[in-house]
Amino acid sequence: MHLSAMLDSVVRSAGRKEALVYRDRRWSYGEFGAAVRRTATVLREAGLEPGDRLAVMTYNTPAFLFAAFGAWLAGATLVPVNHKLRAAEVEHQLRHCGARLALVDQEIGERATGAAVGTRWLVSHPDAAVSEPPAGSFEALIAAAAEWEGEPGADSDIAQILYTSGTSGRPKGCVHTHRGIALTATYTAATLPLRRDERFLVCMPIWHASPLNNWAMGTLLLGGTVVLQREYEPRVMLETVQRERITAVFGAPIALIAPVQAVPDFEAYDLSSVRSWIYGAGPMDADTVRRLMKAYRSENFHQVYGMSEMGPVGASLSPGEQVEKAGSIGRGGMVGVDLRIVTQDGTDATAGRTGEIWLRSDTRMVGYLDDEKATEEAFVGGWYRSGDLGRVDEDGFVTVVDRLKDMIITGGENVASLEVEGVLRGHPDILDVAVVGRPHDQWGETVVAVVVPRGDAGPSLDELREWLEPRLARYKIPRELVLRAELPRTPSGKVTKHVLRSGPTG
Repeated sequence: MHLSAMLDSVVRSAGRKEALVYRDRRWSYGEFGAAVRRTATVLREAGLEPGDRLAVMTYNTPAFLFAAFGAWLAGATLVPVNHKLRAAEVEHQLRHCGARLALVDQEIGERATGAAVGTRWLVSHPDAAVSEPPAGSFEALIAAAAEWEGEPGADSDIAQILYTSGTSGRPKGCVHTHRGIALTATYTAATLPLRRDERFLVCMPIWHASPLNNWAMGTLLLGGTVVLQREYEPRVMLETVQRERITAVFGAPIALIAPVQAVPDFEAYDLSSVRSWIYGAGPMDADTVRRLMKAYRSENFHQVYGMSEMGPVGASLSPGEQVEKAGSIGRGGMVGVDLRIVTQDGTDATAGRTGEIWLRSDTRMVGYLDDEKATEEAFVGGWYRSGDLGRVDEDGFVTVVDRLKDMIITGGENVASLEVEGVLRGHPDILDVAVVGRPHDQWGETVVAVVVPRGDAGPSLDELREWLEPRLARYKIPRELVLRAELPRTPSGKVTKHVLRSGPTG
């Protein structure tokens, strides 16, 4: 189904129901649908033609969703842009996708408009007074526009170009159709499952694949309510959950851990309305899960696994499996997804063996934008090669061992960086950690631990090695230790290990 047709259907069935909440502002489905049609008029009058690309660089604000659905109704393609990018990075992305028109939040406009491209910029003022939006602002243009009378296009039309997190280098653009995104939302809603009375808090950046396609789209598909938190902040998340009676929250593990650690009066907040605490972009060990369940007074934790190339869809770990199968991504694929673990000889891995995770679903991207070689390398027939190494246990559950590119080979031995990181996280003086390989003229590579200490000073290398001695084989124990104030991460929470490898002492 075309995403505009999906919205039209929900507007007809749930017109008076609350669709969108941003701070103290609220839109029913009828109001949201009308705003989208006025937005389509604004975009067409600004020069956006069917098949063009609209770049959107905003915080989690209503303008993002108005622009997305407005672009789709106008026959154009949405290109979400990371609001943290600098001008040169924005320029690369806009040139790569060929965006003719773009939308940016006023607060970050200078960074965006400084990009030396021939793109026309519309500017959003999301927090201006509703009654008097600044003249010429995106909101003022929408308020004054007539509703677009056009009809949705075909579900095979291109809906999005999603740029990857760039954990291994420069991001690539994943090209997705309307049908693929609609199925992503459908499979997600069926897997969790989401409900028609859902009040979903989107506090992770909405321009990222999962907050947008899994959670915002999945909630809107059912006629639930999307509550936007402008930007993630632990206390604001708790306040919003309590005030809006939120039923589901998604974030990277740190987004659920941080409130417990950083908000002194955490226990004072009423979080009882939440049915689903959802995390992705990395696993959590059993001890961490237990601590969070106790703190949040809930056992309803879900883990999801997927990637932008697949919509994202992949696998999920349900609440009853969180402790017993901690660290696993689940058993097989989620609804609508096939999952295989393929060994080097091309056979499916049996219990105890490791192989690459392959995924197959109708949600898969058309390909990488203008990169035929990378597209060919990513697929084998209908299967997407994730680049993640997974190990299968005796019950069929899969644990991500490492990224293929993150496996460290030292003295002929393979060291899974995720395994070493998992052990190191149990050290009482370590807050965060990443393990990478550094080239070594004798060993090929040597193991380096990049550590964020819990206090003012972390452990010394000798202390760390002594602590690890009974816990890891000697060849897996780091030979170098680097202390950092924080680890470089993508907006989805993944550590950018290529940054650490290029200069881990930085």
